[in-house]
Parts: sequence; C-alpha cells; structure tokens
Amino acid sequence: MARLLQAPPKFLPSEWHIANKNQYHSAEAQRSRSERLVVESQRLVDEIEKATRKSQSDVNKKLEQRLEEVKFWKKELDDKLEQLVRETEDLLIFKIRLEKALESLKEPLHITQMCLAYREKRVGIDLMHDEVERELIKEIEVIQGVMSLLTRTVEETSEQIRLNRSAKYHLEKDVKDKFVALTIDDICFSLNNNSPNIRYSENVVRVEPNSVSLEDWLDFSNTNVEKADKQRNNSLMLKTLVDRVLSQTAHDLRRQCDVVDMAFENGLKETKDAKDKLAVHLAKVMEEIASQEKNITALEKAILDQEGPAKVAHTRLETRTHRPNVELCRDTAQYRLIKEVQEISHNVVRLKETLAQAQVVLKGLNRRQLALQEEIQVKENTIYIDEVLCMQMRKSIPQRDGEERGGWAGGICPDAVC
Repeated sequence: MARLLQAPPKFLPSEWHIANKNQYHSAEAQRSRSERLVVESQRLVDEIEKATRKSQSDVNKKLEQRLEEVKFWKKELDDKLEQLVRETEDLLIFKIRLEKALESLKEPLHITQMCLAYREKRVGIDLMHDEVERELIKEIEVIQGVMSLLTRTVEETSEQIRLNRSAKYHLEKDVKDKFVALTIDDICFSLNNNSPNIRYSENVVRVEPNSVSLEDWLDFSNTNVEKADKQRNNSLMLKTLVDRVLSQTAHDLRRQCDVVDMAFENGLKETKDAKDKLAVHLAKVMEEIASQEKNITALEKAILDQEGPAKVAHTRLETRTHRPNVELCRDTAQYRLIKEVQEISHNVVRLKETLAQAQVVLKGLNRRQLALQEEIQVKENTIYIDEVLCMQMRKSIPQRDGEERGGWAGGICPDAVC
C-alpha cells in the first residue's frame, strides 16, 4: 500500500526539454502533413470537379448529338411513312378502278353471249358462220382475255398493298421506338445537378443483354428506309402498269366493239339487199303468175272455141255421107272438110299441150312464190335478230372512248364497252 502511494518519478531538466522538443517536432510534422493533405485535397477536389463538369458537358453534347441523330432518322422515317401511306392510298384507288373495270365487263360479256344465242335462232340458209359470228366469238375471247389480265393485275395490286402495309408496320414501329427514345433522351438531356428527381440507382453501369451496337441501330433504320423506298418504287411502277393496262384494254375492247358493230351493219346491209332483191323477184313472179293465169284462161277458152268449128265440120262430114249413089263423091269439099277436121284436132292437141305446159309453169311459179316468201321471212327473221335484238341490246351500253370520254375500263366512269 505504501508503494502505491509512492510519488511519481521526477525527470531531469534535460529530459523535460527533450520531451518538449519532441512534442514540438511531432506537432509540426503532423501539422505539415495536414497542410499538405489540405492542399492536395483541394487540388483533387478542383481536379475532380473540373473533370466531372467536363465529363457531364461531354455527356450533354453526346446526348444532344444523339437527339439530333434520332430526330434526323425519325424525320426520315416519317417522310418515308408519309410517302408510303400516300402510295398505298393511291394503290387502293387503282385497285377499286380495276375491280370496277372487271365488274363492268360482265354486262358486255353477257350481251355478246346473248347475241350469239339469239343468232342461233336464225333459220334456213341464214344460219351460217358469217363474219358477225366470227367477230362476236373474237369479242368474247377479247373480253375474257381482258378479264383475266385485270384479275391478275388486281392480284398484283393486292400483293403490293400487303407489302406496303408490311413496310408501313415496320416504319411505324421504328418511328414509335424513336419517339420513345427521343422522349427518354430529352429527359436525360434536361437533367442537371439541381434537378429534384435525380437519385442513385443500383447496378446502372451494365450492358443490357438485348442492346445493339450503333452499327446495328443504323442498319436497322436504314433497312426500313430502303425497304420502304423499294415498295414505294414498286408501287409507282405498278400504278404506271395499271394505267397502261386500263388504257390498252379499253382501246382493245373499243376497237373490237367497233369491228363487231361494223360487221353487224355490213351483214344487215347485205341481208336487206338480199331481201329487197327477193322482194323484187317475188313481185315479178307474182306478176308472171297473173300473166300465166290469164294465159291459161285464154288457152282454155281457145280450146272451147274450137268445139263449135269441130262440131260443124264433123256434122258436115256425117251429113254428106248420106248423099245417094254416085253423088257420094270424094269431091274437093269432102277433102277440105276432112282436112279441116284434122286441122282442128291438131290445133286442139297443140292448145292442150300448151295448156299443160302453162299449168306446169304456173305450178312452178307458185312454188317459187312460196319459196321466195319463205326466204323473205327468213331474211326478216335474221334482220329482226340482228337489228332489233342484237344491235339494240348493244346500244344499251353507253358509248365510251377510253380515258378521254370518261375513262372506261377502270377510269372515272368504267361502265361501258362501246
């Protein structure tokens, strides 16, 4: 216990001075290190602050450049999308024109088929495979060929519209994605150190597994633009093709219709001329029948007129046979009476032969009259079929001359063949 209460040892003055100097030196060294650290820290703070500002400024520039780049591509995509939409709308109009043109061919095809069916009702010699029938058959072939061509063109147009819509879908998706990217990058660009909604996030320095390189990004948009340009150019060429098809088919149909109409007119003229000639011959035959009937009447009267003289001659001969004895002489009178009877008999035979011939001729004339009348009815039937049934039915379709007079075959008024 005594030792615990023992006084602490006392140091020498020299030790005291040494201890104080050591404290001075330690404090000075510690202070010097602290000053150097303060200076180094300030330099580091300034350096980092400068680097941070530079980095943030560089990021802002990159974001601004990125915004401009995305805006540029978005505008390109918007322009291509607008062009493609316009071309697709045009193609839809062209498709409607084609479908209307195709629909408008059904009536002329039906009319042409009806004309052929009506003309099958011609009779006799008029039921022939004439120029009108050949041109009607050709017209059916032309119309069916045009319908086939228009059908293929409609299918091509529908396929092109589908391709346009596919390209439009990719453009719209790309535009939508770029709009979202612009919105996000614009928000990022607007952020600063004093923004209220800035915060720390975990694991932000990472590469997303579904991210793409800048080259892939450029290729993607460039592919969409090239695809849109390709479909737009195809649409332009297809519109030119449709215009040419509609114009050419309208011209072909118009030309064949004119050929058929001309064949009808020529056939009618020929048939009417034949009918008129038959009527002239019929009139002559009927005139000849009347003349022949008069001739027969005259012959019959002449035969009857010979009966009196014949009876007189016979009576005279019979009476003179009763002369007595030598008076029964073959005198001149007797020979003349005999000759007279012979002459009368011969003349009656000639008259009867001529009468028989006249009756045969009259029968022939009557048969010819009936034949001519029947043939005229055949011609009238043909004229009725061609002029009243066929040509009137063809006139029920309005006259058109292609695009210049209403755009038949798919134009403004695709309602006619001729």
